[in-house]
Amino acid sequence: MTKRPNPFGPDGWTPDRIGDIAGKTYVITGANSGVGFQATRTLLGKGAAVVMLNRNPEKSDAALTELRQEFGADAPVSCIRMDLAELDSVREAAAAVIEQTTSIDALICNAAISQTATRKLTVDGFESQLGVNHMGHFVLSGLLHERVEASKGRMVMVGSNAYRMGKKKIFFDDLNSDESYSPWHAYNQSKLAQMMFGYELQRRVAAAGGDMVVQVCHPGASKSNLISGDVSTLNKILIKLMLPFFQSAERGAWPGLLCATEAEVRNERLYGPTKRADTAGPVGENTIAPHALDRDAAARLWEISEARTGVTWSL
Repeated sequence: MTKRPNPFGPDGWTPDRIGDIAGKTYVITGANSGVGFQATRTLLGKGAAVVMLNRNPEKSDAALTELRQEFGADAPVSCIRMDLAELDSVREAAAAVIEQTTSIDALICNAAISQTATRKLTVDGFESQLGVNHMGHFVLSGLLHERVEASKGRMVMVGSNAYRMGKKKIFFDDLNSDESYSPWHAYNQSKLAQMMFGYELQRRVAAAGGDMVVQVCHPGASKSNLISGDVSTLNKILIKLMLPFFQSAERGAWPGLLCATEAEVRNERLYGPTKRADTAGPVGENTIAPHALDRDAAARLWEISEARTGVTWSL
């Protein structure tokens, strides 16, 4: 399929397009390193305030120290501990965000885990990758969406090109991979679920006549800590060999920043790098594989997510 011309010109979208965001507040999950950290740096550099939602307190402290060294001791950046694998932690973090902010101009759902070598369940009983990448963000977004809507703000789902790989559908009869487990399949399904959620949320906001903007993006092949921890030795070796071909985490943050700040965004779009099979290069619009826009599957996923998390949206 022929790609559309890049709406942001041949060089694509860059943070130079970000206008005056002084006084605005952005909330980012997984912001103590990699793409999330670089997004935080850019937003602080443009005058905004950032609330980071991170799991690891020690890494968060190190990130805050680095940011305050760069932007000053009074830099408007803070961190709230949140573990997406524990829905009680997500609920506590959402309550803290509401208490600490008067508005949310964008919630960037960036945190993720990938290719967990062995099947694990979260404390709430979800396969770990689905639980972190989709269910945790579903709950967080549901608890914060009224604040974002009141702010006429945005929600950004940071997906992955992995949604195009593997079996290309949600296995509703085996969401937790009880019957068979593959690190890649579980990751692909979790990112597809997160993206389907984003597009379904777009449709529901539009139907309700809401002011909130919802966008979906992916970072391309970027240097980050996504592949770490409980990942097979083979995958670690493969990623290490591929790292020289990856773009920087700073550039990997651009699609999310586009979705959070750019005026010229449209529904049912996927923003990300547009070269080398959409892994690098100028940021613009990617062609979306049809299965990501399956409305029946998205509606079913929404209903299951509400039932299994106990979070019911007012949409």
